[in-house]
Amino acid sequence: MSNQSILVVDDEPKMRRLLEIMLTQMGHEVQQAEDGQAALTYLKTHSADLVITDLRMPNLDGLGLLRQLREHHNDVPVIVVTAYGTVESAVEAMKYGASDYIIRPFELDAVEAAVKRALKLSKVQRENQFLRQSIEAGWGEFVGSSPEMQQIYTLIQQVAPTRTSVLIQGETGTGKELVARAIHRASPRQDALFVAINCAAIPADILESELFGYSKGAFTGAHRDHIGKFELAEGGTLFLDEITEMDIHLQSKLLRVLQERSLERLGSNRSIPVDIRVIAASNRDPRQAIQDQKLREDLYYRLNVFNIVLPPLRDRQQDMLILASHFLTKHAADFGYAFNGINPDAEELLMTYHWPGNVRELENMMERAIVLSGGKTVTLEHLPHDLTENPYPGKMPTDVLQTDTGLSLAEMPSMMEQVELLEKQLIERALNQVGDNKVKAAQLLQISERSLWYKLKKYGLSTT
Repeated sequence: MSNQSILVVDDEPKMRRLLEIMLTQMGHEVQQAEDGQAALTYLKTHSADLVITDLRMPNLDGLGLLRQLREHHNDVPVIVVTAYGTVESAVEAMKYGASDYIIRPFELDAVEAAVKRALKLSKVQRENQFLRQSIEAGWGEFVGSSPEMQQIYTLIQQVAPTRTSVLIQGETGTGKELVARAIHRASPRQDALFVAINCAAIPADILESELFGYSKGAFTGAHRDHIGKFELAEGGTLFLDEITEMDIHLQSKLLRVLQERSLERLGSNRSIPVDIRVIAASNRDPRQAIQDQKLREDLYYRLNVFNIVLPPLRDRQQDMLILASHFLTKHAADFGYAFNGINPDAEELLMTYHWPGNVRELENMMERAIVLSGGKTVTLEHLPHDLTENPYPGKMPTDVLQTDTGLSLAEMPSMMEQVELLEKQLIERALNQVGDNKVKAAQLLQISERSLWYKLKKYGLSTT
């Protein structure tokens, strides 16, 4: 509990000085205020991890100071100091939110024990606030038993117990933060915070202050001290999402912190030790980012001690319908609906879609489907129109598509009829190319064997 900022409030200079000496010996930084009003003025522009205040003071006493702090939603822990014969006053202060009291005259051990308890409370309160915000954002859970995901689970289990830095790669929506959180939860740091920050979502100048914190007066608008994400994650895990989008000059400062395991807040020259594990992620190829001068090579080697590459959803066909059912069940419960399954046509379309947005796109689509279906069986009409009209994103074989049919618009078959005709022609061609081998045909078409057998039956093609 070193390097904490403590404000001592007492109208007697000798008493303030005595507490300052004691607290400095414990390794804390100490500021002084002569009464409650002076303390409030200080706390308007500065932060403190703890306030130690006498109860009896002119202008504004300790009880008045405590009341005003709580009325302004300042949850800083407060220890009150009281004389031996007036313990009832301290008990009254506890009712207004004081965390502890010490009786004067006091011993160093008593002060040290009270300070440790109060600072621990401060840390717990800060963590609880952060955790409430994280829970509201929603974390989700892993779903899938495909060989690709089994390999990811094994890697998580191998690296979690260590303090090794991890670099996670994967397309947008593949679940990079989910993997980072799983590593944290399975690690010895699980009781401390997991703090995530998206390097692509915050401008470089703001990102620097968010990561490293700042002292009052560091820049215009810095009216009070600010704890950065590194300090907030003390003892836990810091997740740097989209690391290749961080300003290249800021990367050098990040590298220094990782190497020296200490930082300086903006506007301060005081070194603050940090004990954290760093997990970084990117949807770019890091080596290409180095060539494009988007990522420092030395930072890459510092972060890429253990590498995890997440497969895109299109490569996890075994998990596709499991995930879809999971999300439908989840959102059906949210809306108070029952989940009555997915019909075969809709299943087929989900299996053949390319999923550029990966698992995140699938979840959003399933939420939309459960709203449109009202809890009934999900069908093609509950899926987005662009999905049903173009289930094969990318290029179509030019000799299969007929650009000039010689028919008027009124005579042309519907879009779905044309898609079905195209599907049938593609399947027939694939079967011809592989000598009617269904397994190889499914691979050639980039669909599951289950999907191929369904289509063979649908279009009356040979299933022998």
